Amino acid sequence: MRISIKLKFSLFLAVLLILSISILSYFVLQGVERNQQAQIESALAQHVKTVNLRVKQTYYTGTRLEPQAFMQQRGKALAVELAGFTGLQVTLYDAEGQQAGTSRQGGDPAAGQKPADALAYALQNKIAYQSSGDTMLYLAPLQGPDQQMGVVQLEYPLQDAQSFQRTLLNLFLTTGAAVLVLSFIGGYLYFNKAAAAIGRLKRAAESIRRAEYISAPPVKRKDELGELAEGIYFMSREIDTSIAAKDEEQRKLQLAVQKLQALEQQQKQYIGNISHEFKTPLTSIKAYVDLLNMYDDDPGLLSDAKLSIAKETQRLYEMVEKVLQLTALEKYDFESQAELLEVADVLQDICGRMKGKAERYGLTITLDVQPARIWMDKESFMHIFINLLDNAIKYNVPQGTVHLHSVVRASRVWITVRDSGIGIPAEFREKIFEPFYTVNRDRSRQSGGTGLGLSLVRNLVEKQNGTITLLEPDGEGAAFQLSFPVMT
Repeated sequence: MRISIKLKFSLFLAVLLILSISILSYFVLQGVERNQQAQIESALAQHVKTVNLRVKQTYYTGTRLEPQAFMQQRGKALAVELAGFTGLQVTLYDAEGQQAGTSRQGGDPAAGQKPADALAYALQNKIAYQSSGDTMLYLAPLQGPDQQMGVVQLEYPLQDAQSFQRTLLNLFLTTGAAVLVLSFIGGYLYFNKAAAAIGRLKRAAESIRRAEYISAPPVKRKDELGELAEGIYFMSREIDTSIAAKDEEQRKLQLAVQKLQALEQQQKQYIGNISHEFKTPLTSIKAYVDLLNMYDDDPGLLSDAKLSIAKETQRLYEMVEKVLQLTALEKYDFESQAELLEVADVLQDICGRMKGKAERYGLTITLDVQPARIWMDKESFMHIFINLLDNAIKYNVPQGTVHLHSVVRASRVWITVRDSGIGIPAEFREKIFEPFYTVNRDRSRQSGGTGLGLSLVRNLVEKQNGTITLLEPDGEGAAFQLSFPVMT
């Protein structure tokens, strides 16, 4: 049996609307009921606080009695008084579950409800409630001076809440029925139009199958049916489509080649970075070894050398571990482990490490820094300034100086590394941060420079949200100014 798409759409729409309205109505009504229940429980809990406060006040201000005797003697008066406070019927029970007083007229226990199970539960210092008809019984413990002295029962009327729920249910039934009818009519008309468009597309496809090509799109719509009609209309242009597909494949191939070339360059850069990373601590170790060979009887130098060589050896070990991790993960960049750094302390440590090499060249390192804390990877910070100090030493003049200065300004710490060396000519200032670029290749070869130091420094600075600038020459030498955000 063949069923038309129009009938299928109509039946599906009817089922979908009924299901949607039913589910929406159910969850809304359930939500309203839960909300009302929560509001009632909150109001009753507040009344219980008032009751406990009033009972304690009466107990402590009157003649001091045992809790059981107090409940039996004062229970009736307290129940009536508390009913006036709360606006609800109040019944008090003593610690043995016996009624001590009620606000109902005549005080007849039979006039009210006797929730035996809920009362037994409330006597265990817990809150219990039960609904019966249009009334909720809410039982809560009464706290005495040392322990629970009884139970208070509040009778909360549910007529208004139940009436509201019935009204809301009737509203959903009437409104839902109206929405269902109107939505079905509107949906039926819309699907009827869509079914007619699908019929035209079918006829157009049959015409193409019979070699009766169409001269215009059979349907003009701004949706998938319109796109399908355009596809049928442009079917005769499949050769152009094939050529476009070939061009797209060629573009993807070129992109793959470019990625391979970039990967090759990245690998070369990675090898150069590793070489430069290992060279920095080895330079410090070699400098101290040379000093020990010249002054092997100096205890102070021996102690400093042992400490510095131990630090640099540990640094080398950590870098080896990091390289092994990077190799396993097929990554070409060092991971950062940010921590809170005190700039003055770390710079002082760096200057101490480079002191041996500076003295070897007859240079003096001075330090003038302000306290500042930054959030940064310590290894990256040390690598940045060890490279800058190493360059300042290698490209300095005999008996020269290297000066580090820092100042906190505008929520950033500004650190300047200035030397009295040969300086950087103006024509080379724009290229010094390029990889493998050196100003003086002969001197770089003698000092072991690879031209990667400043490039690495700039990359590390930028990754730590910092800036680095080559300052305009002010006399002899060169000066680099760096800045990092300060932690407040």
